[in-house]
Amino acid sequence: MSVWPQLTEGARRIGYARVSTKEQKLRMQLDGLNAVACEKIFSDHGVSGAKAQRPGLDAMLDYLQPDDVVVVFKLDRLGRSVLHLADLLTRFGNEGIHFCSMSEGINTTTPGGKLVYHLFSAMAEFHRDLIVENTMAGLDAARARGQKLGRPYKLDEWQILEAHRSIMQEGESLEFAAALWEVSPSTVTRAFERLELEAA
Repeated sequence: MSVWPQLTEGARRIGYARVSTKEQKLRMQLDGLNAVACEKIFSDHGVSGAKAQRPGLDAMLDYLQPDDVVVVFKLDRLGRSVLHLADLLTRFGNEGIHFCSMSEGINTTTPGGKLVYHLFSAMAEFHRDLIVENTMAGLDAARARGQKLGRPYKLDEWQILEAHRSIMQEGESLEFAAALWEVSPSTVTRAFERLELEAA
């Protein structure tokens, strides 16, 4: 698959690069992104992929518009986990934004590449199903040990995952997600922590 993203009229190639530590260099990634003529490149330098807030990534998400092509040198530079990566690519697909990863040869501007979004959307759903399954198994095990579970939470697992999906895949705010279930944003944040979900 070609790594040279095809463009429709008015579309832009937007690059993103990240390294995890101050000592690492962005040069190789930047050289690759410049080689495919990215119009603008956002970067995070010395920011771990596990860090919830990445200024460069956040700025790019605000900057993108339909028909743009997000280009990365390598897939793991974009997502901080498999679920986060799957959510981001699902969001790109929902918003009409293409994606190209040079090292893996992923290019959604080609007919065959469009399948990528469907695969990552299914992967995100699969990971959320696993979270519910593991959470319920943990609760069942606690009950079997005779452990008291305390008061019911304000949000059940399905509501938490729907709130998380609306933020991560649809770009909604934490306040919007909280309003879906008539709870406070802090309640949603605590619920994400309980299921070990990354905050937006």
